[in-house]
Amino acid sequence: MKVTLSALDTHESSFTPLVVIELAQDVKEETKEWLKNRIIAKKKDGGAQLLFRPLLNKYERETLENQNLYLVGASKIRLLLGAEAVGLVKECHDNTMRAFTYGTRQNFKGFDDNNDDFLTMAECQFIIKHELENLRAKDEKMIPGYPQAKLYPGKSLLRRLLTSGIVIQVFPLHDNEALKKLEDTWYTRLTLKYQPIDNIRGYFGETIALYFGFLEYFTFALIPMAVIGLPYYLFVWEDYDKYVIFASFNLIWSTVILEVWKRGCANMTYRWGTLVMKRQFEEPRPGFHGVLGVNSITGREEPLYPSYKRQLRIYLVSLPFVCFCLYFSLYVMMIYFDMEIWALGLHENSESEWTSVLLYVPSIIYAIVIEIMNRLYRYAAEFLTSWENHRLESAYQNHLILKVLVFNFLNCFASLFYIAFVLKDMKLLRQSLATLLITSQILNQIVESLLPYWLQKKHGVQVKRKVQALKADIDATLYEQVILEKEMGTYMGTFDDYLELFLQFGYVSLFSCVYPLAAAFAVLNNFTEVNSDALKMCRVFKRPFSEPSASIGVWQLAFETMSVISVVTNCALIGMSPQVNAVFPESKTDLILIVVAVEHALLALKFILAFAIPDKPQHIQVKLARLEFESLEALKQQQMKLTAEDLKEEPRVSGKEQEL
Repeated sequence: MKVTLSALDTHESSFTPLVVIELAQDVKEETKEWLKNRIIAKKKDGGAQLLFRPLLNKYERETLENQNLYLVGASKIRLLLGAEAVGLVKECHDNTMRAFTYGTRQNFKGFDDNNDDFLTMAECQFIIKHELENLRAKDEKMIPGYPQAKLYPGKSLLRRLLTSGIVIQVFPLHDNEALKKLEDTWYTRLTLKYQPIDNIRGYFGETIALYFGFLEYFTFALIPMAVIGLPYYLFVWEDYDKYVIFASFNLIWSTVILEVWKRGCANMTYRWGTLVMKRQFEEPRPGFHGVLGVNSITGREEPLYPSYKRQLRIYLVSLPFVCFCLYFSLYVMMIYFDMEIWALGLHENSESEWTSVLLYVPSIIYAIVIEIMNRLYRYAAEFLTSWENHRLESAYQNHLILKVLVFNFLNCFASLFYIAFVLKDMKLLRQSLATLLITSQILNQIVESLLPYWLQKKHGVQVKRKVQALKADIDATLYEQVILEKEMGTYMGTFDDYLELFLQFGYVSLFSCVYPLAAAFAVLNNFTEVNSDALKMCRVFKRPFSEPSASIGVWQLAFETMSVISVVTNCALIGMSPQVNAVFPESKTDLILIVVAVEHALLALKFILAFAIPDKPQHIQVKLARLEFESLEALKQQQMKLTAEDLKEEPRVSGKEQEL
């Protein structure tokens, strides 16, 4: 029997809350009623057909603070039909990955009409988010009660409510029991073990699971570099000619680990279904604005903004601002070198223990200033990229990443390049590299995890005291959970986490022949980073909505670009070493030509390795090709069926017409 959406009940009094909607305190009653009706209305009437109720009933709202908090859920059948609508991919009994359909649900592994575990909670919350975002205006010209909040047919209601300040936030609830189980297998016991990546994916979704998978993979990939770098550091510190072997290994290593990661990533995402998931048409981002018009592709009404205006904003405002910030970063760098000269002069005059310690102070101060400048610039970059008014979220993210990567690269590494190739002071380069790496790691641990966790702990105690003092007969557990989670910080995505790993990869690979101990410090940091990031996700931030991902995206290209730059850097440093220069005492031209030839040879080797190692394992390629073949065959059969039906309906030609 075929189940349709119109047959579903949206008035269940008790349901498992999955998502919370917080409205502004002064929202009008007619707006609340309109929003509720649109959420619970049937799909054929333009609703989302979800379950909806306030956190507090009428009596509780009179007793407690009037919290405009509402809970959203869905019935099991509604979630299954939603899984089909968003194109979730699941494993079938024949071990193939296929897009889920409600009509063929019995063909999928783990499905049972009496079992509610077929869809993970993260997938259920993703489905509800998708349905809420696809609530669209029909014939409304404005949001009821707010004439200034204009609507037009096809406009996403949730996005308009958010940009108008009527809806404060929408966030998914934690499942405390499942979260406790995840924590027990993840980070509460400090033992050396693999992370439960599949469990992380089941709870937080693919995007976050891929980050933790990459963090774990990158940490273990650093161990050979750390093991080889330690004896080099201890025994051949000044023999730069012996670093050729170490630097060459580093360059091959950086290529191989990135290519092998692609294969491991393909294995994971195929198993999760996101590798074969169809990409949906991308809607305009919430902050996009313009003159109302008709999209020539979708035929829907939406804001239109001329491309030339966006280009003018980018090239006449954003680009000059970025260049100014880069210049300011270099100016601060020169102040740092003035401080280094002052500290060195002070040490040469007195040569005491105190002045020996003072030699590291300029580098520590500069490392702190770099972190502050990076964070301030990030806010400016977000404002500018938003002001550029990109239509799609992907375009917004690409422009933001480009701005941030360029500045962070120059801000973090410019001083090291200056020391290496202008001052040619290898001792200062080692000292600066070690100080920048270690200081940035300590600061990131404190700012990203420890400080937010302490603040969240303090707030949690206050909320518990407040709930315990209540005499009202309410579901105190759920009330406490929602109030506590709504005040948590919002996780802004994996951008900052990948950026931290990208900069760490730069410190390790760019100057490996000068400071081989960098990999060892990176390994030690990452072992604690896994636990601090896990703590951050579970106890510091709100639970983020799951987002399907098939790879780490543009960050793969960023890491590969860094590995190419490291080839040039290490070859140049080895070519500048006294031992190598002694081989060519008279002709520097020969030395330069040989260094350039070696650099080109290593780059060629990198690209050969990248080409020789397939991005996807053979068995994954075969399965993807088989799915594509079956899809084409199914489409062909459907077309043949339609053609046959058309031929049957074609009117018969009379004999007289045949003669004519």
